[in-house]
Amino acid sequence: MSQRQVLQVFEQYQKARTQFVQMVAELATRPQNIETLQNAGVMSLLRPLLLDVVPTIQQTAALALGRLANYNDDLAEAVVKGDILPQLVYSLAEQNRFYKKAAAFVLRAVGKHSPQLAQAIVDCGALDTLVICLEDFDPGVKEAAAWALGYIARHNGELSQAVVDAGAVPLLVLCIQEPEIALKRIAASALSDISKHSPELAQTVVDAGAIAHLAQMILNLDAKLKLSQLIVNAGGVAAVIDCIGSCKGNIRLPGIMMLGYVAAHSENLAMAVIISKGAPQLAVCLSEESEDHIKAAAAWALGQIGRHTPEHARAVAMTNALPILLSLYMAQDSSEDLQIKSKKAIKNILQKCTYLPALEPFLYDSPPNILKHVVGQFSKVLPHDSKARRLFVTSGGLKKVQELKAEPGSLLQEYINNINNCYPEEIVRYYSPGYSETLLQRVDSYQPLI
Repeated sequence: MSQRQVLQVFEQYQKARTQFVQMVAELATRPQNIETLQNAGVMSLLRPLLLDVVPTIQQTAALALGRLANYNDDLAEAVVKGDILPQLVYSLAEQNRFYKKAAAFVLRAVGKHSPQLAQAIVDCGALDTLVICLEDFDPGVKEAAAWALGYIARHNGELSQAVVDAGAVPLLVLCIQEPEIALKRIAASALSDISKHSPELAQTVVDAGAIAHLAQMILNLDAKLKLSQLIVNAGGVAAVIDCIGSCKGNIRLPGIMMLGYVAAHSENLAMAVIISKGAPQLAVCLSEESEDHIKAAAAWALGQIGRHTPEHARAVAMTNALPILLSLYMAQDSSEDLQIKSKKAIKNILQKCTYLPALEPFLYDSPPNILKHVVGQFSKVLPHDSKARRLFVTSGGLKKVQELKAEPGSLLQEYINNINNCYPEEIVRYYSPGYSETLLQRVDSYQPLI
């Protein structure tokens, strides 16, 4: 047999291995094939191919394993029991970037299913190698490693601490400073998974300097809920509030904007800003800053906090921000942007506010377009609160409502009618304009019986 014929045997064998792993990787993308592949013993056949002499076969074998392990915990368990993890970890440190991405994908696919499977990855020494991958030149390798570390950390505090102890946090903070948006997001997500289990873990993320970069991400990327949740989990809201409380001018602006973006996402995140005393600090910015664009940012942020529920609106109203917002909206020298944002914030807060002492001054000072919302809130609260109804009379509120000029059939007229229906007809008449004159006329025309 000639040398050419001998080599041809090896070429055919290599071609067969290549076709096999490529076909298995393709079949593993379809759920209906998974059980058949498993029953055919695919795991044990793929395992030796992870150490194949041909790099593309290694990479494709790892990709196929990752796709299989991703489907369910039984297949992930088979990867662990098949003693495949040590091979992956060994190759992760030695091979090229394509293999590293595939191997990290397998570790992620195994670790996502349960704390036990994630612990198996930790036990085989994968964390140190994954952390080394966070320093790789290739962004895709960094992203794959960050993703795997986040999936391990998300299960519980012990696994999260293991990721921290491996030195992942400072490198993940560096990753969120990279230009690639996908890498930024995955690294931010991993930091969130680390920080969510305890204040101590959150503090680790804060101490690594993550908050300033995450705040900048919120401003520069489309604001993502998970990113905002991360900032809250990591104690970032309190840190930002401290920051805007200790500085002045444009240095405050990113912090003000970040609080607004965080609060905009959900009731819970807005409440986190309130609990951290964010609303009073924003009210301070609103009143003491001289630049209109900073005041406008503070007005917008307060509107995002107050727009969720009556509880949120009350928290903003208690800071005495509403009269300041009104004066900024009414001021002739306010910029157009400041007027627009102040008006929008007032509307957002008023439409949820049921704290009547904060609303009453608006009955006397508001322009018609604001007054409509104020009267609307009184018309919602008074029918259900007898104490508020009495106070509304004694404070002069009912009298002021009778003095309002409303177009017949308008929304304002409907609100006024709803308020008037809360009181006996003679009380409404008594506080209506001209009623005292009517009484005096009756006195003049009254004929004593004596």
